[in-house]
Amino acid sequence: MSLTIGKLACAASVNIETVRYYQRIGLLQEPDKPQIGYRQYPVTDVARLRFVKRAQYLGFTLKEIVELLSLGEDRCESVKVLAEQKRDRIKIQIRGLESIHAVLLRLIEGCATDQAQHCSMIDALSHEDNQSP
Repeated sequence: MSLTIGKLACAASVNIETVRYYQRIGLLQEPDKPQIGYRQYPVTDVARLRFVKRAQYLGFTLKEIVELLSLGEDRCESVKVLAEQKRDRIKIQIRGLESIHAVLLRLIEGCATDQAQHCSMIDALSHEDNQSP
């Protein structure tokens, strides 16, 4: 059984432009165009697209997903190393987000006690002694 690009996209819950983009960057093979009719995609491409979307949900970039797919199922140790590296980068991002969260909490608390005619949060963000991006 094979699918047109529209049916493939629908089955994988992605849009047609996503399928085309994944073809351009090498995540998905583009089938040959027949003389008459539409390109036909193998049903296995549905699973591949779903894999890509699940990997993105876990924080992997498309470049990292290309690498994961190139390793294949027989390179479990290499896949594990990539996953551990991703986990470690996510931990660092979480610490950064927690820091931002703490600063925002302090700024919001300042607004709750602010009786002035101006916004203390705008003032605080305007001073260079605050943490900046």
